[in-house]
Amino acid sequence: MTSVKEQYVIVGAGPVGMYMACLLSKEGYEVVVFEQREDMRGTELQHGRSINLSLSTRGIEALMKINAETQAVSEGMPMSARFVHRCDGTTYTMQYGTNGESLISVDRRQLNELLLNIAEQEYGVKVHFQHKLIKCDFENGEIVFERSSDGTQIPVKIDMIFGCDGAHSTVRKEMMRCGRFDYCQTYSKHGYIELIMPAKEGHKPVLEEDFLHIWPKCQFMLIALPNKDKSYTGTFFIPFETWDQLKTKEDILNFWDNHFRETIPLIGKDRIVEAVMNKEPLPLITIKCNRYHLGNNCVLLGDAAHAMLPFYGQGVNCGFEDCEIFHEMMKKYNGDFSLILPEFSRTRNPDAKAICDLSEMNYLEMSSKVNCKWFCFRKKVERFLHFVLPWFYIPLYQMVAFSRIPYSDVLKKQQRQNKIIDGILMAGYGITGAVVIIGSFIVYKYVNSHLCTITCLI
Repeated sequence: MTSVKEQYVIVGAGPVGMYMACLLSKEGYEVVVFEQREDMRGTELQHGRSINLSLSTRGIEALMKINAETQAVSEGMPMSARFVHRCDGTTYTMQYGTNGESLISVDRRQLNELLLNIAEQEYGVKVHFQHKLIKCDFENGEIVFERSSDGTQIPVKIDMIFGCDGAHSTVRKEMMRCGRFDYCQTYSKHGYIELIMPAKEGHKPVLEEDFLHIWPKCQFMLIALPNKDKSYTGTFFIPFETWDQLKTKEDILNFWDNHFRETIPLIGKDRIVEAVMNKEPLPLITIKCNRYHLGNNCVLLGDAAHAMLPFYGQGVNCGFEDCEIFHEMMKKYNGDFSLILPEFSRTRNPDAKAICDLSEMNYLEMSSKVNCKWFCFRKKVERFLHFVLPWFYIPLYQMVAFSRIPYSDVLKKQQRQNKIIDGILMAGYGITGAVVIIGSFIVYKYVNSHLCTITCLI
């Protein structure tokens, strides 16, 4: 057994882990990253394993701290609105921001590779791939990795470990062994598969550009996010029990013809059948913990601390914000982790729980409410209120995606604003009803008096 000593160890070389590595290295800390998987930069691209990311204000402002935002945004595609394909065949758009803001659709792998390159080339971060975490001894400050190539076990002395190893975090599992750690995971009844909509001949887009396209069908849903090469990455969400009924080619094509007929020429029958028959839908999970640290030498960041459903597109944005907030606390408390860690758990936990709840709520909006004309009218009322009273009323999506308002404050403010909208609409109904009743009474009196006059003349 060999020994390697590093001051700060990051487990997980995903976007959040590499972003945290850049922040720490920028400040002069000695950082090493361990990743269980092989280096993605040397592997073949595999479609169907992830949903495109959408960068919003929280993520973009975080990337500014390491001068990565320009390249990340340039490699993505702007999405200014939802382009909704209703069940009756009609379409309409629903703007995301109130001041022309756009989300940025980025390929997860491209963003990850960008951060890997920046970390290694600009900040000198050491990244060890194919090293699996097998044991943590937090009390003595030592963790053990197993090298995949030869099975060698490598003990690593640590001053601090950052668990950035995703929803199925090994660091979190080791923390749970130490007791007094509340943990909750909930699987969605829906799974998802990826479907590619290739560009047309002549490098032309298959759908209207600058939009996130949605085909909402209540129990299931298809979305499509734009790519730089003019193709679209489609993601099909479906309950597992419905998936189990799609056994044959005929079952699949009949289902698609009934629910997503207009997308058949965009994807192609063969691609649809191949994707559904040869892929298993990937699960969607929500994870909540009651604290994100252990002692004075371990913290969870990103999905390891709070995995959420993808329907608000805030997973990576929230993870980057975790790192940014933690980094600011390190400066505030001069690197004293006995103060930093409990403060981080106390302040960040309510925000993470709030965005997990908001992400669950947004599935209902995307899959069914966008088909409702009353919902669309309500959104117009919200935008009007924001236009005339911007300091008083801020639409929910604006707060989540295009501001840095803490998620927990967003949820509280939205609950108050819902009461305002309900009150306005109820008052509108009351006034309309009163006008109708009074008008009807006046008409009745007028008609009745004239009928009496006519009767007397007769």
